[in-house]
Amino acid sequence: MNPEPMRRAIALSETARGTTSPNPPVGAVILDARGEFAGEGVTQPPGGPHAEVMALRQAGEKALGGTAYVTLEPCVHHGRTPPCAQALLDAGVSAVYYAVPDPNPVAAGGAKTLEAAGVETHEGLLREDVERGPLRAWLHYARTGRPHVTWKYASTLDGRVAAADGTSRWISSPESRAEVHGIRATLDAIVVGRGTVLADDPALTARAADGSLLPRQPLRVVVGTGEIPAGARVLDGSAETVHVRSHDPGEVLALLTGRGAVDVLLEGGPRLAGAFAAAKRIDRILAYLAPALLGSGPVALGDAGVATITGMHRWAVEGVTMSGSDVRVSATPVH
Repeated sequence: MNPEPMRRAIALSETARGTTSPNPPVGAVILDARGEFAGEGVTQPPGGPHAEVMALRQAGEKALGGTAYVTLEPCVHHGRTPPCAQALLDAGVSAVYYAVPDPNPVAAGGAKTLEAAGVETHEGLLREDVERGPLRAWLHYARTGRPHVTWKYASTLDGRVAAADGTSRWISSPESRAEVHGIRATLDAIVVGRGTVLADDPALTARAADGSLLPRQPLRVVVGTGEIPAGARVLDGSAETVHVRSHDPGEVLALLTGRGAVDVLLEGGPRLAGAFAAAKRIDRILAYLAPALLGSGPVALGDAGVATITGMHRWAVEGVTMSGSDVRVSATPVH
């Protein structure tokens, strides 16, 4: 078993993030019968071909007797595009490796279809890499019916997100800020509270190091019942902005689900983050901890509905790495 083609498929899958919702950002690689590279592809925007079809088009006749490596089980249903399992059969591949079974009951079953036709199938190659990587958000969306929410924040070591006078630029390192702009470009939406708009006037755009806008921008979502000031940067036309006149996380996510959003970044502030935490609607925490102390000023999380220590929200740390001078922590809820 050679994991390298699947690693390439995962890397391809990452390049499609943010462009395929509500479909999954799948990557595929085809090797010919001799085990040589023949083709690769990623899922195109909704209505376009899936990753397997793109890879097969590049491979052409070289796919005959070859092997396909796909990050998600090939689909078996006919939606806006024909089923990928049938495309692989028509191309004459002899084996298919896929990382993750499709949790969508409408699309699942491709592996059985392939096996029934005599194609050797293998499930689970680099599964954890895919589940924690490019398909994390989509798998959550497929299993729960709601967008995956990552709460991102930057704070000092004592948990402050701003000084006592409200200033907050900048707590995190230049490397962390650049990384977050890259993450924004792969998302469907960024959510902030109206208080953050009033306090910080953020643009909530994805920008390059020179300050120019990246080609793809997420939907900007402002939560709160009051008006957004006419001159606020979230209304500058750089990206679409939606104002949700509610403080209910359920209503916010229902609106985003209706718009086909799969991967959502919650950026602030403490009150809104607390509401999402209390509602158990945070699916991942991405924290950037700066080696600094403030001693006073607002903290990262507001009231999260915890009255006693036994009600504490428990999280499992899945990664601790450096981002410039900051410590980057990724965590998921303990169920």
